[in-house]
Amino acid sequence: MEELLKKTASEQRKALLNKEISAVELVNAEYKRIEEVDEKLGAFNSLCKEQAIETAKEVDKKIAEGEILPPLAGIPLALKDNINLKGTKTTASSKILENFVSPYDATVSVKLKENLIPILGKVNLDEFAMGSSTENSAFKLTRNPWDTNKVPGGSSGGSAASVAGYEATISLGSDTGGSIRLPASFCGIVGMKPTYGRVSRYGLIAFASSLDQIGPFGRCVEDTALLLEAISGHDSHDSTSLNMPVPAFSKALTNDIKGAKIGVIKELLAEGVAPDVKTAVENAIKKYKELGAEIIEISLPLLEYSIGVYYILATAEASSNLARFDGVKYGHRTKDAKNLLEMYTKTRAEGFGDEVKRRIMLGTYALSAGYYDAYYKKAQQLRRLIKEDFDKAFEKVDVLVSPTCPNTAFEIGSKISDPLSMYLTDIGTISANLAGIPGMSLPCGYDSDGMPIGLQILAPALQEEKLFNIAYNFEQAVKDTQKCPLI
Repeated sequence: MEELLKKTASEQRKALLNKEISAVELVNAEYKRIEEVDEKLGAFNSLCKEQAIETAKEVDKKIAEGEILPPLAGIPLALKDNINLKGTKTTASSKILENFVSPYDATVSVKLKENLIPILGKVNLDEFAMGSSTENSAFKLTRNPWDTNKVPGGSSGGSAASVAGYEATISLGSDTGGSIRLPASFCGIVGMKPTYGRVSRYGLIAFASSLDQIGPFGRCVEDTALLLEAISGHDSHDSTSLNMPVPAFSKALTNDIKGAKIGVIKELLAEGVAPDVKTAVENAIKKYKELGAEIIEISLPLLEYSIGVYYILATAEASSNLARFDGVKYGHRTKDAKNLLEMYTKTRAEGFGDEVKRRIMLGTYALSAGYYDAYYKKAQQLRRLIKEDFDKAFEKVDVLVSPTCPNTAFEIGSKISDPLSMYLTDIGTISANLAGIPGMSLPCGYDSDGMPIGLQILAPALQEEKLFNIAYNFEQAVKDTQKCPLI
């Protein structure tokens, strides 16, 4: 059974259809695994056993009746705890929402249920998805399955650690500036951020509405392609949702990329990249050359401004979005306020952690009278220019590649008191959110400590099929060298 938990979604599906195992047995095996290792990993905030078992029973019934099932029916999934699932706690790993029980389903949760995917529980994150290490959670520390003294990346650290630690086969996270790709890189799995608007944000607790996007994690490229198929599509509840047909992403996985033009982002392989990371990414580029792709160096000169642009726009949107958490309608409310203003201020002071407060203050300042034009407006103009840099690059190449992160997973506690150093972790990932394009991280090697290294691939908007295929070809070429975490 333990070996089956380490298999991909497709391999587990085969076992289900061949009746080697039932969906209920598979889900129960995951819960047993969670019981055994989650004390060490700290991935799960809460479990929803009843719902998951009910879904698994339905899958078994349909298999027994010979019905044709969706590709991921019965495959256990972990859900990031900022995505609403009716009847379960949705906390965003914040004290302000510690006891909030969701009264409705997010659109992706509805789609998971329609696809008969058992949702095991809600997984930990940086509070309100603000962070790069999952150390900002109000509840617990999530650890990296490859080395429990190191961070799993953030903000979707629980989503990545649960898949890498074999506590779930697939998971969903959200990505505002790299929050799927960075943990995928640190935990040695595949994670992808779709084109902005490809997946509905309805029911996702908003951090920065023009940047947030829900996306899949899996053990392999095919797992993420199948999960993206399941959750994509237009949604009338979300005004930014794209009214576009959903391609069969998993059908785009061919064994041919001869003649594909792959651009290497010069600025992201320059100084500041750890030697082991640089070597692994350069080897990946060589592998692409062997597979018949044409390699072209690409310069994105405005990339250096992306951190500054992001931390003005994201914090400005956060200060607006988080205004709703005031103790009036839901969530935590202070017990000892003498008047309304005091109730607001004490509730927020007690309920929000340091990083969330920091970002609310930064964003409020950037939007304040006298500073709006100097910061927010200027950042929006630069955002447009960064997007144009990508548009020009994609006229020359099919996809762009770079390290997902300049370094591998770092020690717990080593950057938490240095916000700027933590923010710079996202230098490679942020620009894709600013431009609204799809991006993926997949394993491409290991550093001298045996920690995984991620290769980032970026494609033009709505060209996820191209992205999946180019990633798949690399994955197939190096699959014999892939290792597993020791946990």
